[in-house]
Parts: sequence; structure tokens; C-alpha cells
Amino acid sequence: MSKGVIFSGMQPSGRFHLGNYMGALENWIRLQNEYDCVFSIVDLHALTSSYDDTSKLQDNIREMAIDWLSAGLDPEKNIIFVQSHVKEHAELCLLLGMNTPLSWLERVPTYKDKIVNLGSQGKDMHTYGFLGYPVLMAADILLYHANFVPVGEDQAAHLELTREMVRRFHTMYHCNIFPEPQPVYSKAKVLPGIDGRKMSKSYGNTIPFGASPEEVTALINQMVTDKTRIRKTDPGHPDDCVVFKFQQVFNTEEAPTICERCKAGDIGCVACKKALAVKMNALLSGIHAKRQELEKRPDYIKEVLDNGAKRAQVIAAKNMAEIKKVMNVL
Repeated sequence: MSKGVIFSGMQPSGRFHLGNYMGALENWIRLQNEYDCVFSIVDLHALTSSYDDTSKLQDNIREMAIDWLSAGLDPEKNIIFVQSHVKEHAELCLLLGMNTPLSWLERVPTYKDKIVNLGSQGKDMHTYGFLGYPVLMAADILLYHANFVPVGEDQAAHLELTREMVRRFHTMYHCNIFPEPQPVYSKAKVLPGIDGRKMSKSYGNTIPFGASPEEVTALINQMVTDKTRIRKTDPGHPDDCVVFKFQQVFNTEEAPTICERCKAGDIGCVACKKALAVKMNALLSGIHAKRQELEKRPDYIKEVLDNGAKRAQVIAAKNMAEIKKVMNVL
């Protein structure tokens, strides 16, 4: 029996990487066996920050769908679709925006941070769409009466804002139609980038999801190791080594032994990288093969997304009619 409805989405903003997989998708694959899941490629959200260049948007959508399916998301178990293909997302965002206080949006923790960070890259983020990002996110969740949303602890504030919007809506229109969505916290494995910083496309330090064995090995060889270690026989400091952080995720059985051998100067960085490459490629080879297969089936990818949009549309239309009725927007 299902534990309830889950909604979650990802922006198609570039090539999917292992950090994305460990941070969210791995958890989704587990949740699909326990909940009724609605997973959306949220292309409208992508426009809030990449509004000035949409040339790669359709390619990014297709690539994300391939990544999701090759990782193990099942289109029979889940509703998988593109956000903009269900017009009710935009419609509900507009209606919710009519009664959401401006001050609520301005206090979102990441709002000012992103304006500064993206502004430093020459991007003007003082737009209506970017400010209203949390309203669109709330619309995504509430449109399907989602009970739960998988989030990291740093995203809890966004979900709390959605719950505030639910309470305000119910009070204002004297109704009780939305569940207050609760967080499902994921114990995500955090992977650093190959240079030791946060794994991010903007840093150019990612390992692409579904990368070939040759590509994975080449990127492992570029990983930053213990900078204080000059010779193989020098005692190492695994906690300061990017390679060892990956060993702890992809080579859990051997990681404690590797740690001790590194500290004793009994294994060098080259051998450690080779051992990691063997383990990572063994674990990821199936995903890479599935991805290659799906890349040759564009009609199937389109069929999955079209069918998902049709299923989502049925739910969205029904719930939207109820929302408009209580607002007297007939």
C-alpha cells in the first residue's frame, strides 16, 4: 500500500552528474517502491535563471529523461513528465501569486545569495520570474496534492514557505483542499568535485552521470590527493584526499583498509586511483550501457514523457477545477 503522494523535480540545466545522482535520484529510485511518485523535469524553473539562452533547453530535457530512465526510474510506477507540458502548473502559479506576500519571497534564504552569486557572473537576476520561483515550486507540489517532498536539510525553508502558503490559502478562501506537504529527508551521499570543491557544473569539476569507463578513469586520474604527501612511502592523510572520499562511497568494503595503508605509507595515490576506477566502473557500467541503449530510442523517450504528461494532466485538471471553484474563478 502506498504511503502517499510524492512530488519532486529537477531543472534541465546541463549534463547530469554523479553529485545529482547521489544527492537526489538515488533516493527517488528507492521511494518509487513506497509512494505514488510524480517526477517532473521542471523546464519552467530552468527559465528563471537561464532565460537569456534557451538554445539547449530541449536537448537538456531529453538528456535528463535518458539519465532518469537509465538510473532506474520506472515510467510504469511513476508519472514522469515535462513541467511545461501540463499548463496547470503555470495557471496555479499565477493564482497563488495573487495572494503571496512579497516579503515572504524576499526572505527566502537562497534568494539574495543567488542574486549575488549569479550577478557576479554577469547575469541580471532582478526578475519577476526569479523572485517568484518559490510560488512556482509550491504550485508544482500542491497541484498534485503531494503529501511529501524529498529534500535536503538545506531546502527545508522552501518547503516551509509552501506550507505557509497552504495555511494562508485555506484561511483566505475558507477551505481545506491541500495537504501540508512534509519533508522526506534523504541521507544523501555528498560527493566533492574532482578538485575538492563542491561538485558543480559551474566549476567544471564534475563526473558526468553515465560517463564511459574511459571518461571515468580519466577524471579519477585528475582528482586532487593529499598535497602534503610527496613520496609513496610518506604517511598519507586520507581525510584530506578527494580520492578517499570517493572510496568511502563506491568502495565501502575496502575503504577502511585503504585508509590504514595510506596512513602507513603502504599504498600510493596512483594505486589508490586505479582501485577506485575499477570499483566505480564496475558499479556504473550497467547504467552506461542502459544509457547508450536509450540514446538510440528517441521515440521511446518521447513516448514516456508524452504518456507521463497525459497522466499528470488528468490529476492536474481535476485539482485545478476544485482550486478555481473555491476562488470563484470559474
